Amino acid sequence: MKLFYIALGLLILTSCSSTKKDNTAKIEYPTTFLDTTVVDNYFGTEIKDPYRWLEDDNSEATKNWVNKEMVVTNNYLKSISFRDNIKKQLTELWDYPTMGAPINHEDYEVLTKNNGKQNQSVYYIKYIKSGKEEILLDPNKLSEEGTVSISNVSISNDHKYLAYMISSSGSDWKEIAILEIATKEKLQDRIEWVKFSGIAWHKNGFYYSGYKAPENGKEFSSKNEYHTVFYHTIGNQQTDDKTIFKDNNSPLKNHYCKVTNDERFLIISGSIGTSGNNLIAKDLTKENTAFITIVDQFDYDTWLIDNMNDTLLLQTSHNAPNKRIVTTTLDNPSPKKWIDFIPQKEYLLEGISIVGNKIFATYLKDVKTKIEAYSMNGTYLDDVKLPGIGICNGINGKKGKTAAYFSFSSFISPTAIYKLDINTLDYELYFKPKTTFKTEDYITEQVFYKSIDGTSIPMFISHKKGIKLDQNNPTLLYGYGGFDISYKPKFDVAKSVFMMNGGIYAVANLRGGSEYGEKWHKAGMLNNKQNVFDDFIAAANYLKENNYTKTEKLAIHGRSNGGLLVGAVMTQQPNIAKVALPMVGVLDMLRYHKFTIGWAWAGEYGSSEKEDHFNNLIKYSPLHNIKPTHYPATMILTADHDDRVVPAHSFKFAAELQKNQQGENPVLIRIDTKSGHGSGKPKSKLIEEWADIYAFTFHQFGLTID
Repeated sequence: MKLFYIALGLLILTSCSSTKKDNTAKIEYPTTFLDTTVVDNYFGTEIKDPYRWLEDDNSEATKNWVNKEMVVTNNYLKSISFRDNIKKQLTELWDYPTMGAPINHEDYEVLTKNNGKQNQSVYYIKYIKSGKEEILLDPNKLSEEGTVSISNVSISNDHKYLAYMISSSGSDWKEIAILEIATKEKLQDRIEWVKFSGIAWHKNGFYYSGYKAPENGKEFSSKNEYHTVFYHTIGNQQTDDKTIFKDNNSPLKNHYCKVTNDERFLIISGSIGTSGNNLIAKDLTKENTAFITIVDQFDYDTWLIDNMNDTLLLQTSHNAPNKRIVTTTLDNPSPKKWIDFIPQKEYLLEGISIVGNKIFATYLKDVKTKIEAYSMNGTYLDDVKLPGIGICNGINGKKGKTAAYFSFSSFISPTAIYKLDINTLDYELYFKPKTTFKTEDYITEQVFYKSIDGTSIPMFISHKKGIKLDQNNPTLLYGYGGFDISYKPKFDVAKSVFMMNGGIYAVANLRGGSEYGEKWHKAGMLNNKQNVFDDFIAAANYLKENNYTKTEKLAIHGRSNGGLLVGAVMTQQPNIAKVALPMVGVLDMLRYHKFTIGWAWAGEYGSSEKEDHFNNLIKYSPLHNIKPTHYPATMILTADHDDRVVPAHSFKFAAELQKNQQGENPVLIRIDTKSGHGSGKPKSKLIEEWADIYAFTFHQFGLTID
């Protein structure tokens, strides 16, 4: 029966004229086959799913539909006369050198550089005594288009080997490769089907996490189950790798491992969602010993920082929604016996690093970085006085080493690198990029506005100095609001180009994120998810009411969980903005958990397999709340190799939205090729993507770019 409908879809998947009008070109959307036989029963409620066939991204019917949609989108974008002008602006502004903060390893440092024209940053080794720099690893040589990226670079504790993960076309699937640092020769070791993993060195090898090889043809859509911890010995085949931990009773559980710096303790964190984890540990100096349970539930987060002899240093949200640092031992690891090392504060603890003989705690206070220095016994010493109001991701360095660096950036300041004196906490500028973006001509302000229920929500608003608040400014409003993730002030070339063209870039720090700890997160998850949408709607209203912009000049944008945000908001309030840009969004809330790692998000969203969750999800699921009305001009963005939020979400949403759009605003879907969820995307593809986004957006605003 399924083959019949696929065949039928191929027969009738032809273009038809639309009555919709546009200044650029008359749009003829593909007629998308409606399979009326697909109906699911959720606790007595029947839900039609006529586009179920689009979930099979390998079928000829889906490929045919994708090709037709891409023709429509490409023809529309090509007809916008100033698209090339925007592409030129993006190319020129992106052409500036960047550097990552160096990390010290005995007699050398490892850092990344990009000369401004490279798709991927290059890894360098810098010898401390001579100051000589050499290329250690160049990802740009791994593919002509720059679609192969490198991540999770890790150097062995004896400083002889560098292990790194390779990803193709933005997929979450990784392959681990190993380089001998002295010779810069790649070893024969090859480890495949790695996902959601670190590299934890121990003796002559390392621990990592992965899955069994997926079925051919379903690498990017099949459900990921039985995440397993392995140990690989340098020089061995992957088939010889030892299975260290696998939970045969919990197929939907992820495991992440870490080893202390002295290689004494192995810690494995287990999670059944995106927040909350259990924790087990083993003393590797004691042979044939079993793992000892430190945390046996999933109600809060706990991570290993390091050890001090027998004592483990942990970061936890247990009885501390803003997180705290505690100590424990394997002899008496119960959370009831944990001892505060750095107690919880009124602002959020983001992370800890041990550099030299000091502990550096990185906090987020009103969505701005605050770094405090402590002695090794937990005594507060002083704050690191940062260069301004912005974001620093922590102090980079090694335990027992004196070299330390940190990066600093803001919405209007490209990332600069500073070298920190561990003893005095003074620092000096190590690297500042030269760019055509003139920071001094722009301003960022932070405002606080009231959401529908009266909650105060922070928002950053960035733009050129001296703009008129006459409601006539093109404005891009961004939001995320989920998964305990904060969206902080960071420099983004693409958003800078928007501001250079007279635009306002606003970022609302919605509930559901981590801006104010776990309470803030929980206020925007599960049955509280509507708070996130209300916060975003209130942000849009604030910008209009305070004369920054008006509906006709407002675009709303979000990606991934933020794509869900945009989809939900535009279906709840179709008149909220002129332009909607849902990118790689979770848009089918009834079936998201059936693909790849989607099951892990049930702790955040709930699952349609539970009645109370279904009753909540159906209220806001973007796909299921589309109705015949006037929607904003919409460009849905996805990618063919997105194996995190599979493109079927965007396919189905686009088809349904095109069918129900009553106004003249276009509904397009942009499907990137050889790309994934976003990680590792080459600069060339980013430029193409944002040129399309801004050409579409400014055109809908009735503006042109010279």
